[in-house]
Amino acid sequence: MSFILRRLGFYIAAFLVAATANFILPRLMPGNPVDIMFSQQNSTLTPEARQALIETFGFASGPLHLQFLDYMKSVFTGDLGYSIRFYPQTVNQVLAYAAPWTILLAGTATMLAFAIGSTMGSFAAWRRGGKFDAIVTPASLAVQATPAVVVAISVLFIFGVALRWLPTSYAFAPSLDPAWSWQFFGSVFVHGLMPICSLMVVFVGGYLVTMRNNMVGQLGEDHVTMGVAKGLSDRRVQFNYAARNALLPSVTSLGLTLGAILGGSLVTEVVFNYPGLGQTLYIGIVTRDYPLIQGQLLIMTFATLIANFLVDILYVFLDPRLRKV
Repeated sequence: MSFILRRLGFYIAAFLVAATANFILPRLMPGNPVDIMFSQQNSTLTPEARQALIETFGFASGPLHLQFLDYMKSVFTGDLGYSIRFYPQTVNQVLAYAAPWTILLAGTATMLAFAIGSTMGSFAAWRRGGKFDAIVTPASLAVQATPAVVVAISVLFIFGVALRWLPTSYAFAPSLDPAWSWQFFGSVFVHGLMPICSLMVVFVGGYLVTMRNNMVGQLGEDHVTMGVAKGLSDRRVQFNYAARNALLPSVTSLGLTLGAILGGSLVTEVVFNYPGLGQTLYIGIVTRDYPLIQGQLLIMTFATLIANFLVDILYVFLDPRLRKV
């Protein structure tokens, strides 16, 4: 319990530091979103109208410490203000619409990649030097070294443009409205196949190689030798004695990846025009929508810390030694 409490205190402190950096960094940039927005449109404003716009979007012009207090209040109350690009929608409304699509896309791809990569890595290590190991390990290294944008564009061209098997953009058919119907869920499934598979292919190589290397190290440990000497079955030695311990570093990697999910898979979502958080962040950066960028960074920070905290709890379950710390 003391281990969990110490980690919880660390994550609270880390969140406060990240939230403070999130306040300072945008203000180090020249200008402000209102000036940039109207300079791009060659528009002019009276001083009164400009001040009204600043107050509407919440860019306080008072002393910095008062701005910081207002900002921290918004962080803890969840009121992140209005989005400039999607006005009159609030930042919360924009992110709430995009988040489920990103969780569906990146969450599904990550969990599939973790399960497939860890399982294949375990078998590759158990039969190291065999045909399976000789094929999948170099192939995984090659895929891992391939940029995500190359994989996404290749999949889009082959299955969407050349073969015309799958739709090339958006999360569901534009002719449909979101509804609890088989037609809508079928459309979501068909539209998600290419982006999910693209992400899964990118992720699976890393999990496979990590699991294989960890497993090879575990196979030389005394407790695995003891399991073999006791006459236990190969399956029990492989999974209960070697794979369980080898899985710990992969769980850490999974936690970091899950935490980063809410950052959106920017490249994949932009390539497939998928309406998730990655594409929203891209639009926010292009249009200098600082409230939207700031809100998304807060969500990414919070999600990453929560995911790591859950990984710490899982570590206590997987490694009994931590229960005594």
